[in-house]
Amino acid sequence: MIRKSILLTLLVVAVTGTHAQVDNTFNLMPVPAHLTTSANKLYVNQRFRISVNGNPDKRMYAEAGRFMRRLSNKTGIFLDNQGYVTMQDSSRPSQLLLKILRPGKLQLGEDESYSIETNPTQIVVTAPTDLGGIHALETLMQLLSIDETGFYFPGVSIQDKPRFAWRGLLLDVVLHFMPVDVVKRNLDGMAAMKMNVLHLHLSNDQGFRVESKTFPRLQQVASDGIYYSQQDIKDIIKYADQRGIRIVPEFVVPAHTTAILTAYPEFASVKRDYKLQRYFGVFDPVMDPTNEKLYPFLEKLFTEMASLFPDKYFHIGGDENTGKDWQSTPHIKAFMKEKGMQKYMDLQTYFNQRLLPIIRKTGKIMMGWDEIFQPGVPKEIVIQSWRGNEDYYKSIRLGYKAILSYGYYIDLIQPASYHYLNDPAPDSANLSDAEKKLVLGGEATMWSELVTPVTVDSRIWPRTAAIAERLWSPKEINNVDDMYRRLDFASADLEALGLRHESYKLPMMRQLTNGMDTKPLEVLTSVIEPLKIYERNQGDTMYTVFSPFTKIADVATPDQKVPRVFNKEVDEFLTHPSSEIEKNISEKLLLWKENDASFKLLLHNAPALDEASSLSENLSSLASAGLEAIQFIHDHKKAGEDWLKEKLSDAAKAKQQGGRCEIQVVDAIQKLIQRAAVGN
Repeated sequence: MIRKSILLTLLVVAVTGTHAQVDNTFNLMPVPAHLTTSANKLYVNQRFRISVNGNPDKRMYAEAGRFMRRLSNKTGIFLDNQGYVTMQDSSRPSQLLLKILRPGKLQLGEDESYSIETNPTQIVVTAPTDLGGIHALETLMQLLSIDETGFYFPGVSIQDKPRFAWRGLLLDVVLHFMPVDVVKRNLDGMAAMKMNVLHLHLSNDQGFRVESKTFPRLQQVASDGIYYSQQDIKDIIKYADQRGIRIVPEFVVPAHTTAILTAYPEFASVKRDYKLQRYFGVFDPVMDPTNEKLYPFLEKLFTEMASLFPDKYFHIGGDENTGKDWQSTPHIKAFMKEKGMQKYMDLQTYFNQRLLPIIRKTGKIMMGWDEIFQPGVPKEIVIQSWRGNEDYYKSIRLGYKAILSYGYYIDLIQPASYHYLNDPAPDSANLSDAEKKLVLGGEATMWSELVTPVTVDSRIWPRTAAIAERLWSPKEINNVDDMYRRLDFASADLEALGLRHESYKLPMMRQLTNGMDTKPLEVLTSVIEPLKIYERNQGDTMYTVFSPFTKIADVATPDQKVPRVFNKEVDEFLTHPSSEIEKNISEKLLLWKENDASFKLLLHNAPALDEASSLSENLSSLASAGLEAIQFIHDHKKAGEDWLKEKLSDAAKAKQQGGRCEIQVVDAIQKLIQRAAVGN
């Protein structure tokens, strides 16, 4: 798709210190560490070719070929003659030269830097490793521009490197299973945003999702028959490797182990009939650390699982142990008393200390959630923080390496701006230089209680692109408005890669409306969002693995653009009124007011939308109040007390959820109502 805004005049960026603060220049995400521009343009035509020099890993040739295919698709130019780049292309004249010093190793701390220099005849990419070369290709794909002559790469000089070495996405494939193709398309999205770690959460109370040839009951009775074969895992790892992405597995112990205990109940703390958990949440079943037979079992299991994943890191979970099964079991209480343990987390620390040599023996580095951060835990264990900043900073100051996930929980439906301003090493933390080196980076976390393979992309993207920028770009890059401007372009690029965060909506709407006109539903869903945090799980409906996730709350997406823009327009109108802004606001209000009549017609043939009827009614009433308020403001008249009371009542009613969604323009319209009552 040709985007005219790419034709903006190239501006020379202002440099602050050693970093470039990019304002309204290109649509790059993440923003490079340093960028300057020139008037040079290198046009793309059928003769456009790539050559690769130096000593790269074979992944560089594969990614160069993929770049050519993507470039051809994006421009419509037939570049098929180099759809696959090989070593034979290294000596041929080319418009894009990749100079790679050595093969990159997929390991923490590897050099991912690169530079790009563009002149009218050639683009030269220089990188110490092919990992940097891959990142450079993604930057070039975003730089592609168009003018009246055709597609071109603008003149740039870029020197770029990541701020943090660990830039990850956790994908939970247990609570709802994610097929291989879903994992792969999200790997493509991660690569486009220069993320380099996919953390796969592979076991929980609801299932164990990897084939075990050592303990086949794990897939026979602990997975519902839904799991990755070992060949699937190898396929995913190969796909990720080509894109410069590491795969870190998580097999959670000792809690969240109902699935494992369903297959092997002899390792449970409490003897009971174990079955796969169908609900979501925190449950009491937990392994018995006093059972000496447990550790040979875990050694064999983890040795097999570790052999499937080349990465050096192995995540053991360690989170959300209620301790109830330990505290209610006589032999475990006696064990704790004998060992002088005062609380149940002392027993979990004992378990982790027993587990550590097993993980070491596999050649891996153990990591876990911040619950494992307890006195006596060895410094070599990596702490992943999810519950808050206090223990995160404490662990760093005590010498532990740490990863931040607190503030990056994208399943909680919070806006991109919230995640974007959440920094793993903010100035306010006053970390020393030595402590900053212990901050590995961060991970967005996509837990799958409330998503399916159909909807998961819409909860990950495009907001995770904002997190990717926070983890890659200089900390000075923090303009929220510009982030949102560029996020629109990033979203379109991600969709072109095959992500379905936008395209899934229309088929689901057709299903909800039973084939009727979806326009009224589109209008409504453009201004609502699913309930945030964990509120959707509350109330009279408890979700299970078998619940329908084809409701209006599944069509509605986080951080909607329409209400975000509307809310800003209202703020601007109230501070600097203009006829143009008034017109924009009034047109939206009129659309929302009149939409309810059309939405009601859908309900005759779409009973699944009944739960959203109140949302539509409340939006209509609220919009009507907003129009009246605009008229009062326009006429410089003051609304009466009775009118104010009635309209504020409408606003309060509109804040009520319907279909487990909330209207996102209530506060803005309430501001209009209150201004109308004040007068000018």
